[in-house]
Amino acid sequence: MAEQSSSHTLLPDHRWDSPVDDWPAETPSLPLCNMLPTTSPHSNGALSTRDAARHTAGAKRYKYLRRLLHFRQMDFEFALWQMLYLFTSPQRVYRNFHYRKQTKDQWARDDPAFLVLLSIWLCASTIGFGLVLDMGVLDTLKLLLWVVLVDCIGVGLLISTLMWIVSNKYLLKNPSGKCDVEWGYAFDVHLNAFYPLLVILHFLQLFFINHVVINSDWFLGYFVGNTFWLIAIGYYLYITFLGYNALPFLKNTVILLYPFALLSLIYVLSVSLGWNFTRGLCWFYKYRVH
Repeated sequence: MAEQSSSHTLLPDHRWDSPVDDWPAETPSLPLCNMLPTTSPHSNGALSTRDAARHTAGAKRYKYLRRLLHFRQMDFEFALWQMLYLFTSPQRVYRNFHYRKQTKDQWARDDPAFLVLLSIWLCASTIGFGLVLDMGVLDTLKLLLWVVLVDCIGVGLLISTLMWIVSNKYLLKNPSGKCDVEWGYAFDVHLNAFYPLLVILHFLQLFFINHVVINSDWFLGYFVGNTFWLIAIGYYLYITFLGYNALPFLKNTVILLYPFALLSLIYVLSVSLGWNFTRGLCWFYKYRVH
């Protein structure tokens, strides 16, 4: 329960409610990427051979996957706290990532509780979609497999890998230095941004999908539906920006906000021309299961 102890230490500490630039640095003389839990200010960030082996990407990945099989070791309470603050104050979630780097030498999560809860949300919301669209049990199961394997995992792996490559190739302040973006962190940023999008489009929108409000040719229908899409994708872009902006060794992360201009343009065009994104999504889901 290492994650749990660190999270409960973090929450009541008012120092972490300050802006990103005011985060405390335990050892100002060392670069943040070298601030390891097993080093001292006089070790110049050096690790013993045994400790270095524990901090390799393979070792971290093995530890993460192993904990997937041990539910008692997962901190679901803290994962729920993160899900709540992704809506109300996503900056606080990334402050915890900063804290984890200083204490465990990794930006990415070492506890799969968030991924497990996200999977439960995904399954429940997809079943809800199947009920609203009058799908049978078999069709709902096919839809669930599509949403989990393609929409979440497949697209997530693609976006995470793309952002990992772009950030390490173009956004590093010192490309020749030791700091780089972990692939696991890029995937965590995607999961953080995907969760609000999932709740908005796969849960809240369910209460409006019918022949009167969204799934219709009326102006009110596609205006409400497309507004849901605007908010959901806007949330995704903003939380993705916060994730990479939280890394002190990256530069020019503001470019991740540039797609907002294109998003706004598409939204205005969709409302003006009567495009109904939600009805298109419903049609696509029905097409995929037949």
